[in-house]
Amino acid sequence: MTQQDRAAARARELRALLDHHSHRYYVLDDPEISDAEYDRLFAELVAIERERPDLAREDSPTQRVGARPSATFAPVVHGQAMLSLGNVFTDQELADFDRRVRERLGHGNVSYVAEPKLDGLAVSLRYEDGVLVRAATRGDGTTGEDVTSNVRTIRVCPLRLRGGAPPRILEVRGEVYLPRDGFLRLNESQIAQGAKPFANPRNAAAGSLRQLDPAVTAKRPLRLFCYGIGEWVGAAGPSSQEALLELLADLGLPVNPERRMVAGYEGCLCYYEELGRKRRDLPYEIDGVVYKVNEVAEQRLLGELSRTPRWAVAHKFPAEEAVTEVVGIDVQVGRTGALTPVAVLVPVAVGGVMVSHATLHNPEELERKDVRVGDFVSVRRAGDVIPEIVSVLRERRPSGTLAFTFPDHCPVCGSPVVRDEGVVARCAGGLVCRAQRRQTILHFASRRAMDIEGLGDKLVEQLVEHRKIATVADLYRLAPGHLTGLERMGERSAGKVVDAIKASRHTTLPRFLYALGIPEVGEATAIALARHFGDLDDLIAADEGRLVEVPDVGPVVAHAIATFFSEAHNREVIAALKAAGVSWPRLERPVGGPLSGKTVVLTGTLDGMTREQARVALERLGAKVVSSVSARTDYVVAGRDPGSKVKRAEELGIPVMGEDGLRAWLGEDQSGSD
Repeated sequence: MTQQDRAAARARELRALLDHHSHRYYVLDDPEISDAEYDRLFAELVAIERERPDLAREDSPTQRVGARPSATFAPVVHGQAMLSLGNVFTDQELADFDRRVRERLGHGNVSYVAEPKLDGLAVSLRYEDGVLVRAATRGDGTTGEDVTSNVRTIRVCPLRLRGGAPPRILEVRGEVYLPRDGFLRLNESQIAQGAKPFANPRNAAAGSLRQLDPAVTAKRPLRLFCYGIGEWVGAAGPSSQEALLELLADLGLPVNPERRMVAGYEGCLCYYEELGRKRRDLPYEIDGVVYKVNEVAEQRLLGELSRTPRWAVAHKFPAEEAVTEVVGIDVQVGRTGALTPVAVLVPVAVGGVMVSHATLHNPEELERKDVRVGDFVSVRRAGDVIPEIVSVLRERRPSGTLAFTFPDHCPVCGSPVVRDEGVVARCAGGLVCRAQRRQTILHFASRRAMDIEGLGDKLVEQLVEHRKIATVADLYRLAPGHLTGLERMGERSAGKVVDAIKASRHTTLPRFLYALGIPEVGEATAIALARHFGDLDDLIAADEGRLVEVPDVGPVVAHAIATFFSEAHNREVIAALKAAGVSWPRLERPVGGPLSGKTVVLTGTLDGMTREQARVALERLGAKVVSSVSARTDYVVAGRDPGSKVKRAEELGIPVMGEDGLRAWLGEDQSGSD
């Protein structure tokens, strides 16, 4: 055997060993080797694949975090629709469900598979010839979002199925969740970094799975339980739900150990009551029980409604509630400027947790519920996590209470409060409000804005904490000496950050507008504003009537823009930025062009230019360049490895052209400008 053959054989052996031990550790919770031994095997495989890149495979354990950060999530059409479950909340509703099942089947001996209903994020995993090729969120049931790179970081999710002969195509349905201890650790980390803690495990799981950078997802302790299948191509599938779950477990997929076969309504109810008693002891959050008719033939006979199966139902646990008194109402300002009213309560135990504050969500909700200081209210933990006020006990309201008046100026910085379509109240002092300072600076420095490399979350937190910067304009006054001495900031690192800040002075008007963080103004709107007005002074001087003349700018967006620029402190920060040397070339308002009014999507890798260069060139031709394919798209330009956007375009009948077509357009532009 040659040395090359020995390396290939050892790589295969190491992959099999690491897959086996990962399954024992993460899925079975029964490790056979120490962490140190696992790390040694992993390091050996990394060394082999580094020496021999041709031996690296997508299903290798070393490739769990191998993708670059994504700019967006591509749409994915599920091979088979992901249905929702109907809910029952009472014993009688469960009895009615069981009766309908028995009547349709024509017999009285129905067996169900019962298992906990996790409060996580539903996903579909597509395996082809046993290898994970795609993972998608549920979305609307028909089309979800491609989160393959992020799901690959979940240790319990096999990149290659175990066993000898998996189906040629297998779509596995499951729930991504955060265990209780992982959720606590994650929030401790968020607080330590000065970030906002997640409200509940479900939000944390969803936010973690939808990170644009898989490296961030990899740091989150996500887990997965699988419970069903979608598309199946291959040998005949299992004849029962119980057999299906056993098969999934044999293939190396994690299934819930609390699942059980039960008989009829009585069996379902006993399981529900038993799981309710042990609910607090489970290592993950659940909000009910799911019952599924066991026999697949009977499932098919029962069929489905438009979005829910007749053969399955979710039996939800009641939300635990308690009564307490409101002793105050605070208004908190979030990192995006949103003002949230919060009721201060006499502490009360709700679901085993002492609750002293409850969210009132927004001004509209506060007015609707008419919560007042002195009221007695019913409180519950929404999703068993976020405390919220369910209702006011009007019969116990003391005389003389006053309706709460929502502030019209920010309680932190005094800037006016504006309403987003009457629901969300937002501070207009974005560039100077202390509550928004850290997030404002991070957004300003982000890649799609001013693109200041090295100015990350931790450094911004320290700069704000040590009062070295108060607004984004202060960034341009920083010298290396201001940074040295901060954590992980030596002279060389400090110099690189300052150089990156200096380099960002030369930018474009769309980037600058986006970097300001104007409410309702994303990248596309920033481009439209820059094209329409050409320079910043004209934009600042524009009233709402002129602003709504801009394509895609309606009254709500126009009001947000006008309010932002009407604030003297925002204009002062902009003036300070310009005085610090931040500049951009004036944009001539396009008079027209061969692609005027056309919407174009770029996808894949272009050989002769970057995507950003192509976007700028297309915009000169009058095109609007967007990131996702829809029925309103006119053309898709596809480079190498274009992904699912081309498939979506073909499904919608949208013309797809290669880089040659793009160059032909650009050639027309150049010839027209000579």
